[in-house]
Amino acid sequence: MTQANGFFKQVTRLMGAACALLAPALAWAQSADPKPWQLNMGKGVTSSSQHAYDAHMVALWVCVVIGIIVFGAMGYAMVKFRKSKGAVAAQFSHNTTAEIIWTVIPILILIVMAWPATKKLIAMYDTRESEMTVKVTGYQWMWKYEYLGEDVEFTSRLDRESDRIRQSGEQPTVAANPHYLLDVDNALVLPVNTKIRFVITADDVIHAWWVPALGWKQDAIPGLINEAWTDIKTPGVYRGQCAELCGKDHGFMPIVVKAVSKEEFKQWLAARKPVAPAPAALPAPAEAAPAEAAPADATAAPTATTPPADAAPATEPAKA
Repeated sequence: MTQANGFFKQVTRLMGAACALLAPALAWAQSADPKPWQLNMGKGVTSSSQHAYDAHMVALWVCVVIGIIVFGAMGYAMVKFRKSKGAVAAQFSHNTTAEIIWTVIPILILIVMAWPATKKLIAMYDTRESEMTVKVTGYQWMWKYEYLGEDVEFTSRLDRESDRIRQSGEQPTVAANPHYLLDVDNALVLPVNTKIRFVITADDVIHAWWVPALGWKQDAIPGLINEAWTDIKTPGVYRGQCAELCGKDHGFMPIVVKAVSKEEFKQWLAARKPVAPAPAALPAPAEAAPAEAAPADATAAPTATTPPADAAPATEPAKA
């Protein structure tokens, strides 16, 4: 029993020392800006992406601590308890204190991880109090965007230069084509600091609308409406792709979201709205017709040439 207690004390000391050594490196990785070949998850630019990042960091720290405990115990045991061939092993079958610890601690860890993660997951699907709604429809192989209530809609597909290069067999370079296969002809323009509701569906097969910086991915399924929302905090251009295998050109369905200020978005939206046709000119009034003769007065006295209908004959007929 004494050997077992000493073993756990040594593991605890090793774990504390390892955490102290790793803390500066992990803190640097957590605060570093995204860059090529980065190892850590990006924070994104929305509330949802920040929630996902926070949950990721909690899980990362839990895994680091568990890894230190497990590998530290293995290393310590291999060094401390190595014996020559034929040595008699220590005789103990169980340790009640240790069994309680390694049962209770994992339960507490799971609760600590699951409770905030569940709250954040529920918040990711709460589309109430949205300020505007965008409908996204997936097609083979493009996207259609509709700003509901604004009479603005358009399609977005792979830009012509990327399409030309891929079909010509040319070898693109990062210097000449930094956004090869990631540019579109019409970007989705959204205002920053605005809660935007998305309704997402498809017209033909299953697609998936995914922009990593927004922090979520949503399937686009024919005959079904899925909902999501976002609130972009930082202006910029954010790129994504279709994330569901949808056919031969699945890899050529990029997504580009351009986040701008509210004032710039209002100007852009007004410019995209269709111009109302000018009202038709009213026809000129027709010329007045010549005056017609006035009708005869029915009460006028009969003329001499027209005897009244009830006038007696001038002479009586001769008697036979």
